[in-house]
Amino acid sequence: MPSLSRRQFMGSIAAVTASSSVSSAQDRRGSARPGRETTPRIAEPAFRPLPLGSIRPAGWLLRQLRIQADGLSGHLDEFWPDVGRSRWFGGQAEGWERAPYWLDGVIPLAWILGYKPLQERISRYVDYIVARQRDDGWYGPYPEDAAARRYDLWAILLINKALAQYHEATGDERVLKAVERSLRALLAGLDHTPLYDWGRFRWFEGLVPLFYIYEKTGETWLLDLAAKLRSQGFDYGEFYRGEDITVPTPRRGLWKWAKHVVNTGMAPKAAALSWRLDRRPGDREFARRMIEILDRYHGQVTGMFTGDECLAGKNPIQGTELCAVVEFLYSLEHLVSVFGDPFFADRLERVAFNALPATFSPDMWAHQYDQQVNQVQCTINPEHMWTTNGPESNIYVLEPNYGCCTSNMHQGWPKFAAHLWMRCPDEGIAAIAYAPCSVGYRPRGVPVEISVETDYPFRESIVITVRPERSVRFRLLLRVPAWADGPELKVGGGAAQSLRPGTFHRLERAWEGITRLELRFPMRPALTRRYNEAIAIERGPLVYSLKIGEKWTQVNRNRLFRELPHGDFEVRPATPWNYGLIVDEGDPAAGLGFEERPVGEKPFSPEGAGVVAKVRGRRLPGWRLVRGWAGEIAPGLQESSEPIEELTLIPYGCTNIRVTEFPRLKA
Repeated sequence: MPSLSRRQFMGSIAAVTASSSVSSAQDRRGSARPGRETTPRIAEPAFRPLPLGSIRPAGWLLRQLRIQADGLSGHLDEFWPDVGRSRWFGGQAEGWERAPYWLDGVIPLAWILGYKPLQERISRYVDYIVARQRDDGWYGPYPEDAAARRYDLWAILLINKALAQYHEATGDERVLKAVERSLRALLAGLDHTPLYDWGRFRWFEGLVPLFYIYEKTGETWLLDLAAKLRSQGFDYGEFYRGEDITVPTPRRGLWKWAKHVVNTGMAPKAAALSWRLDRRPGDREFARRMIEILDRYHGQVTGMFTGDECLAGKNPIQGTELCAVVEFLYSLEHLVSVFGDPFFADRLERVAFNALPATFSPDMWAHQYDQQVNQVQCTINPEHMWTTNGPESNIYVLEPNYGCCTSNMHQGWPKFAAHLWMRCPDEGIAAIAYAPCSVGYRPRGVPVEISVETDYPFRESIVITVRPERSVRFRLLLRVPAWADGPELKVGGGAAQSLRPGTFHRLERAWEGITRLELRFPMRPALTRRYNEAIAIERGPLVYSLKIGEKWTQVNRNRLFRELPHGDFEVRPATPWNYGLIVDEGDPAAGLGFEERPVGEKPFSPEGAGVVAKVRGRRLPGWRLVRGWAGEIAPGLQESSEPIEELTLIPYGCTNIRVTEFPRLKA
C-alpha cells in the first residue's frame, strides 16, 4: 500500500490546513454576501477535528488500518451485492442505507491511508451519485415524489454525512453543492413528510453535514432546517428521565425504537450537536447523564452497553451489536470535540481498544453481529436468548443476522484515527487519544509536525516529538487519563513533573527546533465488581479476559463467493473456560503479574497481544454451558476443590472467545 514521504506529507498537510485555517477564519467572521449573516449563530466547539488526512497512522495503528483495507472494508463493493450493485451506484440491489454506510467508513479509511486504488473506486461512486442528483435536489435512488409521500429520510441524512467527508478530503466543489441542494430539498420535504421511524430517532445525524455546509457558506436557512429536524426528532432527554430506560428489554420480544442499541449508540452526540445550535444548558448536562444511566442499568466492562437488538441489562452473556460500537465511538468523538471534557476521551479509548477489535476476526475478513463479554463459544444457536436478534448473531461471518453491521462496521478505526488530535480555537492543538501517528498542522501559518511513538495501550510510555519549521508559539494540550496512577511528563529531557489525572495538561510556549515530550501513565491493576458480584480485571484502558484455545469450523459453505478470503465460521473452545479466580480484592496487584510481549502484525489477535497477565484460579465443574452459552454466574463466593492453575489473560480486544467476568472463589 503506498505511503507518502515526510516531505510529501508535510507539503500536502500544509496546503490542506492552510485552506482550512482560512475557511475557519472566514467562518468565525461570517460572510458579507447578501442573504447571509455576519456573525455565525452556532456555538464554537471546544476542539475541532483536523482536516481529514492531517493525521497519518504509524506503528500498530497503521498495521490495523491496513488489515482493514485488505479485508472486508476495502473489498466489500467487489462482491457484496448490497454495496457493489447498490442503486446508489447504478445497480438494482438495496438503495437505502447500505452503500451510504459503507462510504461513511471507507472514505476516511482510504484518505487516512493514502490508498489510491480505493480512493479511485470511491470517487467513481461519488461521481455517479452527484451526476444523477435530480434538479429538485433529491438523489437518484429516492422515489420521484419523495417530497410529497411518506418516506423514511434516514438514508439522506447518512449519505450527506458521507459526502461531506468526501468534500473535506478532496475539495470537490460539485459535492459541496450537491449536499447543499439536498439539504434545501430536505427543508421543503419535511413540511410534507415529517420525520418518522429511523429518521425520527436519528435526526441529529443530519446536523453533521448541515453544520459542515453552514460553516462553509453561512446560509441562515440551514439553521432553520436544523431547528426543524430537532423539532420533529425524538427527545432522548425526556425519555431518559423515565423508568423504561432502566428495565432490560425482555428476551425474545418487545422491540422498541427508543431502546434500539444502534439508536442508543448514536444518541449521545445529539446533546453536543443540539447544544451548538442554541447553547441549551440541558444539552451540555445530558450527555454525561445519559452515559451514566446506560452504565448503571446496561453497562459492560468494555465501556459499551448491551443491546441484542434492544438494551438488555448488565448480564455479560447478553450481546452488543457491532453497529452500536462504531456509532458510540463516533458519538464520543463529537462529545469531546464540542464539550472538551476528557471524560469522553477516556471512554473513547476504552471502547476503541476493547469492544471494537473484539467483534472482528483478526484479519477483518469476518465479523460478529453481537459480541458477548462472557463469550465461550460462537455457534449457530437456535436456543439463543437475544432480545430479538437471531441464531447466527455471534458467529464470525460476512453477513450475520442482518446486513446493517456488514455495511456500517467500517467507520470505527478510521474515525478513531482521524480524531486522535484536534485543533483548539486559538490555533493550539490537543492530544485527545493516544496511538502511534504523525500529525501535521499550521499554527499561525507555520508548518508543524508532531510525531507520536508508542505501543500504548499495551505500554505505559508515550514519546511525542514536536518539530516546527521555525519558531512559533502555540499551546499543546495533553490528555491525562483519569485512571493514571502517578502520571508524569518530561519536557526536553528535563525533570519529571507530576500531572493531574482526568485533565488536559497545558503546555504553552514558543516551540523551536525539536522538542521531545516523554509521557508516562502508570497502569495499576484494578478489580471491579460486575453482574452478580463477578469480578473483572482492568489495567489502564484495557480489560483482560481468559485466553481460551480456539477451534474454528467453516459453516454455510453454500454461500456465494466462497472462493474469496471471507467465510462463515463457528468458534468453539479447545481448552477449559470455567474458572473462578483467586485474587485479593484489597490488593489486586499482589495476585496479578503482567508481561510485555511484542505487539504482533495483527495487534488484536490472541497471538499478537502486546501484554499478557498471569493469575491463579480453579475450575468450577458446575459452571457449564446453558442454551449454548456460558451459564449465568451465581452471586456470591464459589467453592471449588479443583487444583490451583496459573491462567493466562490477554486484552479483551485480542480475544475471539473469552471469559471476562469471573466468579469469585472462597479463599
